[in-house]
This record gives sequence, C-alpha cells and structure tokens, in this order.
Amino acid sequence: MKYRKIGKTDLEVSEVSLGCWTMGGLNWVNGNPNGWANVDEDEIVAGIKTALDAGVNHFDNADVYGNGKAERMLARALDKLGVKSESVVIATKIGHFPGTAAHAYEPAHIRHQCEQSLINLKREYIDIYYFHHGWFGEHLEEAAATMDALVAEGKVRVKGQSAYSTDDFAKAIPVVKPDALQSWAHALDDQFVRPGARLQELMDEYGCTFVAFSPLAQGRLLDKFDPTKPPTFEPGDHRLGNRGFEAEAILALKPKLEKLKARFGATTEDLSAVAQRYILNLDNVACVIPGFRNERQVKCNLAAVERELSAEDMDFIRASLA
Repeated sequence: MKYRKIGKTDLEVSEVSLGCWTMGGLNWVNGNPNGWANVDEDEIVAGIKTALDAGVNHFDNADVYGNGKAERMLARALDKLGVKSESVVIATKIGHFPGTAAHAYEPAHIRHQCEQSLINLKREYIDIYYFHHGWFGEHLEEAAATMDALVAEGKVRVKGQSAYSTDDFAKAIPVVKPDALQSWAHALDDQFVRPGARLQELMDEYGCTFVAFSPLAQGRLLDKFDPTKPPTFEPGDHRLGNRGFEAEAILALKPKLEKLKARFGATTEDLSAVAQRYILNLDNVACVIPGFRNERQVKCNLAAVERELSAEDMDFIRASLA
C-alpha cells in the first residue's frame, strides 16, 4: 500500500481508503432519503479487518451517515478488532444534518456536531473535519472561524471542504483554507480532477489535495447491473430514483464497459482496479474512498493497489467511456 500526504500537512493516508456511508443504512434528513440499504455489522467488521491487514489507514465518515450510526459503528468495529482509534486516520463531516438549527453551518451547531462526533467515534480529536457541502448561505466567514477555533483547541487536526460544484469550491477555499477537498470523481465524470480543470488550478494555488468518493460510480463501473432487471431500492436509499440505475442507462454503459473488459480483464476485481487507478493517476488526488458492505467488496477495492495504468491506458479509458 502506498500513502500520500493530505495537502501541506504531514498527515498521510492510504491511496485506497474506505468510505463509511453504507454503514449508516437507510436514512432520511428533512424528509429526503440519504442512506443505503442496511448492512450487517459483523460483515462490516470483517471488511475493516481485511482493509487494515492490507494497510488501509483512513476511514471517511459523516455525522449524517445514519445520523451518527455510521460513526458509532466504526468505533465499535475498531474496538472489536482491538485497534486503537488513534492509530488510524478518521475523517468526518458537518453540514447535511441540521438538527434543530436553521442552518447546519451556524457556529453553535458546528460545535455541537463536532462534540457529538467525538463521542460517537470515541476520540479526543478528528483527523480531517470537512464542511460537507458548499452551501454556506450567510455563514461562510463565521463557519470558517469556528473551524479554525476547533483546530486551535486541538479537536480538529486538518480542515476539509466537500462541495459539488467548482463554483462552490472557488468561493469556499480562499476563506476556509482547507488542506483536503472532497467530491465525486470517477471515469464517467472526472470534472474536478481531469487535467486542465479549474479546480486543479485552485488546488495548485492553495496547496490542497483531493479525496475522491464514488470512484466506482456507485458500482456502475463494475458491470454488475442487468438492464433487463434493473436494481430496485428501498425507501431511505438515496439511489431510489437515480436515473443512472435505470435500464436505459445500464444498457448504454454496457458496450463501453465491454471495451474495458477486453483490454484489462473481465472480473469485478479487474474493473474495480482500473476504475480506481484511473482516478489515482490524476494530479493532486490523495486517495480514493470507495464504499463497502462486506469483506468481498473490500477485497475488490484493494485490487487497485497493485494495478498500474500507462498513459495509453488512461487515454483508452477516456475514449471508451466518453
């Protein structure tokens, strides 16, 4: 396993890390589904053990994943495995769960959620603490000041900013001054990390590095879905209604994936490795954080560790998935 630094800090994370969103299970916030199908905790523990044995040292969480459930499950898993929490890098986020606040980025709410996350994670500090989105409203300056205070108090080691548009990143980065940025990045949509992207210029200017969630496009790059029997999702699963999982989209993607399979191999591990390494080969990417439900999925994620892609391979992937 290789490790890469987060921004200008000395914090190093495994290039293949793990996202913990699935651990929150089915969930809603303000009436909107934002979870995943429920997981079996024993299978999660087995997956985490396999990851740790392979050198994974970074787990990405959020207060909104199960509204605290995923943070608590991660803490229990590490306890069951006899792993000291401080021996790994744990990230979590604030922003999508407003609680009783009018806006999730009100300073009092940020402080409350930070303290609750520390309790959930059984820790005295958070390694990377992200603002979970870029919709600050009128709270950008005071939210950034609150985050700086948490760093000064030793409750946060490294600041992070997640967002879903370059414009939101551009507004937040000069004020928040994060070392870690986070958003989606996969071979079907690499808008934030592709060569020449505006966010690349911002990362170079401010010394940030990128943490890529959804490197497998939520499994769509693994050719696991049948267009004649498209997947169905339960209420509380954020994928419900996502057009990317509809029969037409699955059918359109299949011939593109066949090109990748013919060149790189047809197993799930092959496709997983190629998809993740494609993102890891791009500039300023610190790590990918694929999700997982069990040990099998962790092993597929880890296939990327040994995979290499040439410049010609990268061009082939871009052309095949265009």
